[in-house]
Amino acid sequence: MLATHWGTRIGILTLAHVVGTLPIVSVMAMAPVIQQDLGLSVTQVGLLVSGYYMAQTIGAVPAGGLADRIGVGSALLVAHGLLIAGALIFSQANAFAGAVAGTIVMGFGYSIVNPSTAKGILTWFSARRRATAMGVKQTGVPIGGVLAAANGALVTLFSWQSIFVAMACVIVVSGLLCLLLVEAQHHTAHKSIAATVRQMLQVGRITNIRVLFLANIPWNMGQANFFSYLTIFMREAAGTSQPVAGLVLGLAQISSALGRIGWGVVSDTLFRGARKWITVGLCGASAVLMLAMAAVEPGVGLWLGIALAFGLGVSIASYPTLAQTLAVESVEPGQSGAALGYSLMGTSIGGVVGPPIFGAVVDYTGDLADGWITTAIFVALGTALVAMTVRERSRG
Repeated sequence: MLATHWGTRIGILTLAHVVGTLPIVSVMAMAPVIQQDLGLSVTQVGLLVSGYYMAQTIGAVPAGGLADRIGVGSALLVAHGLLIAGALIFSQANAFAGAVAGTIVMGFGYSIVNPSTAKGILTWFSARRRATAMGVKQTGVPIGGVLAAANGALVTLFSWQSIFVAMACVIVVSGLLCLLLVEAQHHTAHKSIAATVRQMLQVGRITNIRVLFLANIPWNMGQANFFSYLTIFMREAAGTSQPVAGLVLGLAQISSALGRIGWGVVSDTLFRGARKWITVGLCGASAVLMLAMAAVEPGVGLWLGIALAFGLGVSIASYPTLAQTLAVESVEPGQSGAALGYSLMGTSIGGVVGPPIFGAVVDYTGDLADGWITTAIFVALGTALVAMTVRERSRG
């Protein structure tokens, strides 16, 4: 039966983000254990995440075109198939090569989730409620992160391999629910592949899209580094145990969920649909908070680390709601998938280069604080670019 109620639709879109986020954040949450079992360096841990984002970089724009061409439901089915395969590949890894192969396949899967769900929001919700709806479905990201943080504690009881097999089973259930969205796009005539490619190239010439592509590189460097190294940072800099480090990651994910909904509501109501300056404020504030991470140390500094994790959760981990809305509102509805694809390609590049840069800086200097300082500088540069360049379209 075709899902027509807005609540059912947004619930399925949210769940797609939950299961899309769960596997890769579980890698981050269980990173200390996986690192020990597979004998990985700090840089190799970062490269696991980089493989994921490299796949997103390659797949982002084609995935947007795929969503524009075959519709939300069908594209999400393809995404779920890839996510299942990636989780199972990772569960069988016994060395770095197998593990990074798993994260690469996960990345291709998630590259389809973002433009598909955003296209659903743009199609099914008016501009007056769009950022709120985008925020609601984006809560699937931190919800998946909270579940993944729980895996950071469960890995002390179960093997990480069996945890990944269980996640694959959960993704199967979500994929079956996406069948309810497939027929929603059957009334739309398919474009030729050539026409789809031409449209994607036209979108890439729009100034806002080019700027958001560039800004998302350093912004997502900040988010990827934050989530990739938070558990290791809390264990080494603050002296916490693995379960406590996992709980701090969970706190960051919860604050991200609050931020993604809250900033969307604020944008739609108090700012009457404005997106740009809230996004600039969030990313600018996150650069300051990252600089403060350098002050975290064992003892009383633990509480500073917890407070900063919460603050970064509502800033650098919450900005995508508004950045994605700003991207899709910069084009016509039929170009929304491609527009978000370009924006997400920048996001993915940031995820590729961020963790290894952070890891390389730390391996070179021996101080995690230097990784945070470097990241803060990049985030500030991206924020300045958007503040000076992006212009919002009038909203209907």
